[in-house]
Amino acid sequence: MKIYFAGSIRGGRKDAELYRKVIAALKEKHQVLTEHVGDLSLSTVEDKGDKAIYEQDTAWLRECDVVVAECTQVSLGVGYELAYAEAHNKEVHIFYRPNETQLSAMLSGNEYFKIHRYNSEDELLELVKKCGDDFHGYEKG
Repeated sequence: MKIYFAGSIRGGRKDAELYRKVIAALKEKHQVLTEHVGDLSLSTVEDKGDKAIYEQDTAWLRECDVVVAECTQVSLGVGYELAYAEAHNKEVHIFYRPNETQLSAMLSGNEYFKIHRYNSEDELLELVKKCGDDFHGYEKG
């Protein structure tokens, strides 16, 4: 399966190391289209240009089978990606730490999204691997 991993970039890179570990766990069984999100050297100011980033990311969103998002760090871009994924009928799994943030009602109130709360890195990695075994994706067509 092709996975689109979403995590904060311009909204803050506090969880970049965590993203890297989640991406590594997903890569054990799946292709991750957005490995760069876990790149520790990626800054909040990319040099590709906003239009190129938008075009590449939306192309990957259309191509992927499943979206996995870590939403503890608030990010307008991740919110947009989640809405885009829903509009394109992609399976979406959202992970977040409830002791550090309150998930937007636009996400938690939407039954379309599969919401996963976790408290530790180990718990997150276990959840991601379990979900990864159960991804079913949607038929392309």
